[in-house]
Amino acid sequence: MESPVNNVAALSADATPDRRIVPAWMTFLLAAACGLIVANIYYAQPLVGPISAALGLPPQAAGLIVTMTQIGYVIGLLLIVPLGDLIENRRLVLCVMAVGGLALLAAALCTQPLPFLAAALFIGIGSVSVQILVPYAAHLAPDAMRGQVVGNVMSGLLLGIMLARPVASFITHVSSWHVVFILSTVVMVVLAIVLGWALPPRMPTSRLRYGELLASMARLALTTPTLQRRALYHACLFAAFSLFWTTTPLLLTGADFGLSQTGVALFALAGVAGAIAAPIAGRIADRGWIRLATAPAMLAVAAAFLMTHISATGSNLALTLLVAAAILLDFGVSANLVLGQRAIFALGAEYRSRLNGLYMATFFVGGAIGSALGGWAYARGGWALTSWIGFALPIAALLYFATE
Repeated sequence: MESPVNNVAALSADATPDRRIVPAWMTFLLAAACGLIVANIYYAQPLVGPISAALGLPPQAAGLIVTMTQIGYVIGLLLIVPLGDLIENRRLVLCVMAVGGLALLAAALCTQPLPFLAAALFIGIGSVSVQILVPYAAHLAPDAMRGQVVGNVMSGLLLGIMLARPVASFITHVSSWHVVFILSTVVMVVLAIVLGWALPPRMPTSRLRYGELLASMARLALTTPTLQRRALYHACLFAAFSLFWTTTPLLLTGADFGLSQTGVALFALAGVAGAIAAPIAGRIADRGWIRLATAPAMLAVAAAFLMTHISATGSNLALTLLVAAAILLDFGVSANLVLGQRAIFALGAEYRSRLNGLYMATFFVGGAIGSALGGWAYARGGWALTSWIGFALPIAALLYFATE
């Protein structure tokens, strides 16, 4: 039986653009892989309570469970993802996935806080393989379809982000948090076998040394206006996204709504509908309408926060509006993410991985700031203060976009 690698030989880096056709199954595989890998970053977020209790981690340090994963992810974005411009991509993806798989297994077996936090750091580092796969997908696609292919792959990534929390909550509810990490370890092993068999190799043409590669990232960050703008636009939107999803569980389980953790998980599932924006945005970008679509994406995020003020907190209408706001917010953030990637991927294939690493690292920092702002604002002024800060973030991006 003919190997998929032979069937997609036209996808290699040496293929001419007019002959490169990405099969539907390849796009689906890359989308599924991105979703399954990126979910590893988010499984622990709704499980901070039971994990910290089991490990004997004091309440004031419980946030480190999530923070260490985020730190690992940023480290990987800046130090590992750029290697996609230097090392054969399939081999690099499999090596990084191996690091993540071992870290997941270690986390499942940990009984002490420090080893678990170390494992969490390497889970974040191992999860950056997803950001090697996204530029890889862009390399496979012809110019005319690049936005569509990237959008379809990103829809899988976004589904992974949005489904990870409710899936982890449901599994923990029926078994334990250890099972979440064990199952994910098994998934990573199976996925690595499938990717190793199915993906065609892609060898970059760059001959830079690693130190030169990292130095070139600083030059790209300082001299690439498109990267600077798209990264800062999405940093504001992702900060609003993180603020919303950090604080809405507190709002929903509080006295006004009184939902259980299962109810919060169902609420998170509703937001998954927003992932449909990714393939739509990809097609729009392919038509050359990136600037035209950027402002509506930003306005959608701002409108999501305004919607939550229409009805008094705690009513059925308020809950319905909050669900609609979650969908609209995720829609706007997903669309802007893909629009930004389409813009930066058009700047040059030879440094696509470095551009993606810088882009992701910048807005991931924005997300961390949004989470911190959300926790502070909710403690000081409840949902009223929190939502107005959330509204201000996309408006700031819109004002900056108006100067483009």
